[in-house]
Amino acid sequence: MRSEQVFSVHGDAELVARAGHLFASARSEFLCAARDLSTWSQPEAGAAVRARMRAPDSPAFTAHKLLSPLALVDEEARAHLRLVRSKGAAVRISSSPLPHETIIIDRRVMILAGRQTPSGREYTVTTSQLLIDGVHSLVRAVWDSAVDLGACLRGEVPHLDAEGQVILEALGSGLTDESAARRLGISLRTYRRRVAELMASLEAGSRFQAGLRAGELGLSGRSPSRLPDGRPEPTART
Repeated sequence: MRSEQVFSVHGDAELVARAGHLFASARSEFLCAARDLSTWSQPEAGAAVRARMRAPDSPAFTAHKLLSPLALVDEEARAHLRLVRSKGAAVRISSSPLPHETIIIDRRVMILAGRQTPSGREYTVTTSQLLIDGVHSLVRAVWDSAVDLGACLRGEVPHLDAEGQVILEALGSGLTDESAARRLGISLRTYRRRVAELMASLEAGSRFQAGLRAGELGLSGRSPSRLPDGRPEPTART
């Protein structure tokens, strides 16, 4: 890397060309935080880290991957994370928003993922110790409260009460929050809180992902015939 403390690149190809060698230079810690598996799409980083984890002369090397529930949406992604974990990486899933999508190597180099541009995603590469220490502290704080991947994958299918089932149906039917709240006989604020709780129980990062996750768990096909207070569920008007 050049001697400047901070520089930016656009797109994965330029990132690999100017900073790709840094991935293989990891000696003690490789910390990666991302919303999902597409943030760092080039394979060089993963290959380099897996090689380090297999190396007999690096018993103290640790690799940490911190991801949002979006990384668990499909089976291919979950299989990849199982593989990464089997190679020695620690993987955790956080329901809290990630402060930054970043890679930190040995607390000496940091790569921050930025916005999408016409020439590709923008990345900022820095060796500024002040910046690295600040972001590292934020990411580690989220890490400490995150859930181990194994616990997430072993988790039982979440139980949805009658109200939760109706909320799931409302999300799938395209009802507005106001209409869904009236249908349940609860306030708009309570409805939105219950939606947030439902998303958390399904380990979903969005309402759309909640629907996908519910289908994956076999929950979306269950339609309660009555509302939580025992009233018959109203039929749709044409």
